Amino acid sequence: MPAPSFAPLTDGLRFAFGTLTVFPVRVPRWDRPAARAGMLCAPLAGLAVGAVAAATGLLLLFLGSGSALAAVATVAVPAVLTRGLHLDGLADTADGLGSGKPAGDALRIMKQSDIGPFGVITLVLVLAAQTAALARAYDDTWARGALAAVVAGVVARLVLTLAARPAVPSARPEGLGAAVAGVVPVAGAAGAAVAVALAAAAGGTLLGADGVVRAVLAVALSVAAADLLLRHCVRRFGGVTGDVFGGLAETAATTALVVAALG
Repeated sequence: MPAPSFAPLTDGLRFAFGTLTVFPVRVPRWDRPAARAGMLCAPLAGLAVGAVAAATGLLLLFLGSGSALAAVATVAVPAVLTRGLHLDGLADTADGLGSGKPAGDALRIMKQSDIGPFGVITLVLVLAAQTAALARAYDDTWARGALAAVVAGVVARLVLTLAARPAVPSARPEGLGAAVAGVVPVAGAAGAAVAVALAAAAGGTLLGADGVVRAVLAVALSVAAADLLLRHCVRRFGGVTGDVFGGLAETAATTALVVAALG
């Protein structure tokens, strides 16, 4: 089997930022090499989103808002910077899984524009958990809260890189899931995971040895939680969709924030 081809780094960055954020980036290529490079660059898009979220929360803390309001703003920023697509994907995935229907019917439910009861409940609980976890982290120190926001942003996109590995099929012949399914080589996915874990550990040094352990644990548990959801979705739907990718991102972000709040 020939080695997979890769687009230039600039095309990968454009693909990642153009599809995963609202930053004004033009995506000139939609072929498989560009998608491969883009999904490998996805954690960098998450770094940008997480950094803006953390900066917003820190600004409010500096202005005396208190940890609760800072946490709400920190959670709101990623939703704004992704047009709410990941949250929408989470809600649609919850509706599809909660329906209990066969794959074809569940996929049709997920494609509908409205949000059902499973989606609403899931959104409320996830957003409440993210906000509460960030408030707890900010209550400890501003650095702990900021690091949590950045790590959550990065790992939320790392799991998209991992979900685009060859063993994961697309549930539909069209859409974002089909465009990126199977494009990332296993070695590339593993390298991205190691790089994110090392970067998180480096950031954790700001909080001492405990911060290093917590940061690495946040990455590991977030990847594990997202992978459990991914495997379940592949069994239920026959593969991944754009909605499933959104659900994976929010699952990972929530897990990372909860880990950051513990202890």
